[in-house]
Amino acid sequence: MPSDTREETDLVRERYDRRASLPQSACYDPLSPAVYMGQQEKERCLIRWIARSGLAPVHTRRILEIGCGAGGNLLQFIRLGFLPENLVGNELLPERYQEARHMLPTATSVLLGDASTLELPDHSFDVVYQSTVFTSILDDEFQMKLAARMWSLVKPGGGVLWYDFIYNNPANPDVRGVPVGRVRSLFPEGEIVCWRLTLAPPISRRVTRLHPKLYTLFNTVPFLRTHVLCWIKKTTESSSHV
Repeated sequence: MPSDTREETDLVRERYDRRASLPQSACYDPLSPAVYMGQQEKERCLIRWIARSGLAPVHTRRILEIGCGAGGNLLQFIRLGFLPENLVGNELLPERYQEARHMLPTATSVLLGDASTLELPDHSFDVVYQSTVFTSILDDEFQMKLAARMWSLVKPGGGVLWYDFIYNNPANPDVRGVPVGRVRSLFPEGEIVCWRLTLAPPISRRVTRLHPKLYTLFNTVPFLRTHVLCWIKKTTESSSHV
């Protein structure tokens, strides 16, 4: 695996370029039951996370999203009551950065570049969020560097919010599952609580063609859920990353 940060970010760009060229746009169609059922499940879990984390009222809380893509997750946070001016998006890929800047409110800042070298004050966010970013980073050292930077940006009492898949995909060598044990090793000082969710997309696409309610039925089987939402809290006693 490459150890140089610049090389790994270049490889991440190449992985996303290959993904964008695949004929699978229908897999992300928001009108597809396989997509919206998963999104609705995730939003319900985010509501449980807000209640569990003690962040409410959320209108005072600041969020940074690492790898914000076109801005969909930040728009979801706005729907849940976070204020646009308290949200910051970061995106590595220029074309996705442009999409986010177009889609998000002007009050929301969007930063282009490598998240591990962001010039932002330490301890300046209540939540630093990543969604399916680490599974596209195949270099262990770069994962550690990015996790350390994310942790340094979190206020004591805040935390890292993590959504990603835990299993490898044999059909896609450009991604690698990140199990919960690895999450713990990336944030050794954090107090972690996790929720298992998201029916495996290949299964979801097949069963929801028959009926959307089959998503819920199959999702009752724990090992068919491929993702976790983790809240990694920084206690007031541990404000640095080792």
